[in-house]
Amino acid sequence: MTRFLFLLALLPFFSAAQPTPNPLPATTSARRLESVAARREAQKRSWLGSVPLRNVGPTVMSGRVVDLDVNPADPSEFYVAYASGGLWHTHNNGQSFTPVLDTVATMTLGDVAVHWGKTTAEHIVWAGTGENNSSRSSYSGVGMYRSTNGGKTWAWLGLPESQHIGRIVLHPTDASTAWVAVLGNLYSPSPARGVYRTTDAGKTWTHVLKSTDNLTGAIDLLIDPANPATLYAATWQRTRRAWNFEESGDGTALWKSTDAGTTWAKLSTPQSGFPTGAKAGRIGLSSSSDGKTLFAIIDHQGYRDQPKGTEPLITKAKLKTIDAAAFLALPPDSLNTFLDANGFPADVTAASLLEQVKAGKLKPSALSDYLYSANDDLFNTPIRGAELYSSTDGGATWAKTHSKPLDDLFFTYGYYFAQVRVDPLDAQRLYLLGVPAITSTDGGKTWSALMNDNSHSDHHALWLSPTRAGHLVLGNDGGINVSYDHGKTFVHANSPAVGQFYAVQVDQAKPYNVYGGLQDNGVWVGPSTYTYSYDWYSDGAYPYKRLYGGDGMQVQVDPRDNATVYTGLQFGNYSRVNRLTGANKFITPRHTLGERPYRWNWQTPIHLSVHNADILYMGAHRVLRSFNRGDAFEAISPDLTRGAVPGDVPFGTLSCLTESPLRFGLLWAGSDDGLVHVSRDGGTSWQNVSAGLPEWLWVSRIEVSKHDTATALVALNGYRWDHFEAYLYRTTNYGKTWTRLGNSGDAPLPAEPINVVRQDPANPKLLYVGTDHGLYASLDGGTRWMSLGYRSLPETPVHDLAIQARERELLVGTHGRSLYIAPLRHIQALTSELTAKALHAFSLDTLTYSDVWGRRGSSWNPARKPSTTLTYWAKAAGTLQLTLTADNGTVLYTTTDTAAAGLNYQPLSLAADSASLVAALAPAPPKDADKAPEKAKDQKPAPKVTPAADGSFYLRAGTYTLRLTQGTDTAEVKLVIKPQRDRPRRGGRTETTPE
Repeated sequence: MTRFLFLLALLPFFSAAQPTPNPLPATTSARRLESVAARREAQKRSWLGSVPLRNVGPTVMSGRVVDLDVNPADPSEFYVAYASGGLWHTHNNGQSFTPVLDTVATMTLGDVAVHWGKTTAEHIVWAGTGENNSSRSSYSGVGMYRSTNGGKTWAWLGLPESQHIGRIVLHPTDASTAWVAVLGNLYSPSPARGVYRTTDAGKTWTHVLKSTDNLTGAIDLLIDPANPATLYAATWQRTRRAWNFEESGDGTALWKSTDAGTTWAKLSTPQSGFPTGAKAGRIGLSSSSDGKTLFAIIDHQGYRDQPKGTEPLITKAKLKTIDAAAFLALPPDSLNTFLDANGFPADVTAASLLEQVKAGKLKPSALSDYLYSANDDLFNTPIRGAELYSSTDGGATWAKTHSKPLDDLFFTYGYYFAQVRVDPLDAQRLYLLGVPAITSTDGGKTWSALMNDNSHSDHHALWLSPTRAGHLVLGNDGGINVSYDHGKTFVHANSPAVGQFYAVQVDQAKPYNVYGGLQDNGVWVGPSTYTYSYDWYSDGAYPYKRLYGGDGMQVQVDPRDNATVYTGLQFGNYSRVNRLTGANKFITPRHTLGERPYRWNWQTPIHLSVHNADILYMGAHRVLRSFNRGDAFEAISPDLTRGAVPGDVPFGTLSCLTESPLRFGLLWAGSDDGLVHVSRDGGTSWQNVSAGLPEWLWVSRIEVSKHDTATALVALNGYRWDHFEAYLYRTTNYGKTWTRLGNSGDAPLPAEPINVVRQDPANPKLLYVGTDHGLYASLDGGTRWMSLGYRSLPETPVHDLAIQARERELLVGTHGRSLYIAPLRHIQALTSELTAKALHAFSLDTLTYSDVWGRRGSSWNPARKPSTTLTYWAKAAGTLQLTLTADNGTVLYTTTDTAAAGLNYQPLSLAADSASLVAALAPAPPKDADKAPEKAKDQKPAPKVTPAADGSFYLRAGTYTLRLTQGTDTAEVKLVIKPQRDRPRRGGRTETTPE
């Protein structure tokens, strides 16, 4: 979308010395498939695979839907493809969902298509991996998958170079034939773009419509419902870089095939009436149910015609080129109006400006420079945007359906939308998907909003019933909405935990709270003890609460009150929020007139000092510091990036910022263009310590050691080059030298971009890493790596990690599956001394006996069963014997467990058979009873043991020994059950209750 002339005008604003970014090579599909195999190896060798991560939601805001497919014979059954949350299936109209694609190489999806069978087990499901939206967090895929049993098992079909799949079209009667629109790489050229066909269920593919420029991919496909040999395709030329997005080009076009895709003819010619050329952006296709009328929506990047005489007297563009004499002639009132409308500081007035310009102290262009933002070209450009065209002659000619502009549907980011749907029961009823969804009942001439209070914005998928008028299923950035009245009312089916978190944080409350910023779903806070349930539907109070809107970003919490929160939305818009009182103050600082504007990263870094919670740091292209909780900031660094780069996306920004937890004023900053700086004197001076690190990679995280001031870890990320390698470095001398970690030896990190690295606060050798495909840990400081908790954590992108040191828990912020919490107590204990042992049993929690064990709360409730978990270490996998013995030596039971190598978590039975329990509880005989028979009368009778209400014989108060045996190796641990205590009952009686 970059406007070439606009950028030429901006060139004086940028430093002439600004280097051109040097592209890194895109990772090949062979290398990416190797990384999948390496991921599996990291799971196989893992000692931590069984660590039980628990999902703590949230679900209420859901996540981005890219596609859905509904069973026309039973619309209560459908599949939903989430951008980075996998494929989910429902058979109860969205009341609950089951994930069905968690076992494949990637969970990110572009499209799903289904051949519906008579039962779920007979459904043939095709899944195209790699999101079809070209957004900042649109993860790439590895090709196509197919299931012949409704999603129970999957077969990989190839197309590994596709990366992003726009659409899958299935032959209506031949389950082996399909066509796939391949969009291709997001940030780099690729010859694999275009349309592919298979006639043997994906065993082989033919590249039937190829890209001629390596930049143009296929974004949409349409099959003629009256003739499956006729297909239509939409190709889209787009070039995305970290600093700029060209979302249109000459390669954008409409195509038609009448021989099932073997050959293609171009429809969008200058004579056809459909937009062509350099300003043609993303296209979406649909047709009437009889195929006689075609519809195509296009993101038209061409400028609108501006009525003459409507331009204001003073504009930012005019101020860039106006000379001093013309500026001094401007009416002061008009100048003040311009200043007020553009948010200039109160002390900047027409009078003061005219005086400074007259004295030669200020150039008029400084006003334009003051307002400059790379986002201007993204948000404030008068392009045509969404336009809908129709054809009644098979695509030979096209006419725009509406005379008025479709304002505010796309704004200037149609690359994220451009979808059209036609009601199969009424060809005059149309739907367009954008920020809002809009509908027409007259063939596209006039439009109205399809929105209500229970529908999110940013719409990407829509199904319309072929049998029931008004029944639709809508997918957007907030999940799934179902309507039966043409969208007048919606039900929000938001039960899956598929939130896309950018950043997470914890506080110090008891119990502590978790915080996080989500893609297009704001910033939320909730209890770390959250357990998923439907109770909130009746309570009317969801446990998580929204703190902020927009795209949620980073969070810092004042530990003194656990209520003052610093957070905000994209591009540096931050506030200080009191989550208890609702007080909210916008704190983002602005530059002064004459300075270049601050360049804010999409996820602007903030950091609250652990040494003084009044001190807050923010990172633009410079480091800014506040001594008064964000009320005022001062810049404490020069530009710590390579400089601004012309484009419509802010670049040359700080991407991470932190302070040593051991030393006040020991500051580190990393940039999106690959630079790392350190200050050891509170920002007075800064040293560029990037030498020894790879160039032009995004610095995704700097983790300053919690154990040594000279040690830091740096993660760098090549996602924005389609360069998918794991870059992790460590310094032990403040950045003078760097050592790469995780890229060698017999246990490396898989080749996956790293988003975050953390060092454990208790064990300095214990490191955690979150990548685009999961969570990893190292027990030896970064030499050997293993997957962490993969049996309970899906292979979803992990964007952020936060550690609650007091509770020894790790908060995992995923970009697709919401939040997980991992227990760290046993992982932290895995020192080299412990892991050298063959077996080790960790201490068990002390329990308190209760006579309610085994009892039902009511006739309809399940019995209350006591539970505890044995955690043990086993050096080798294999069968292990567990023997529980009472204090008097009675064996209560013996059982077995299949141990994995590493940490194991085994539920421990608290019940035994009656005879063993009687023997275990039998009192010891009186002292010397065998020598003095008269003492035998003092022998206490054996206790009478009765079963609990559920028929089980539960252990009573006492101390028990649990013995683990594996071959010749043994380990023991004590199980302590305390007696229940008495408490007064009503009426003065006493009752026994658990402590």
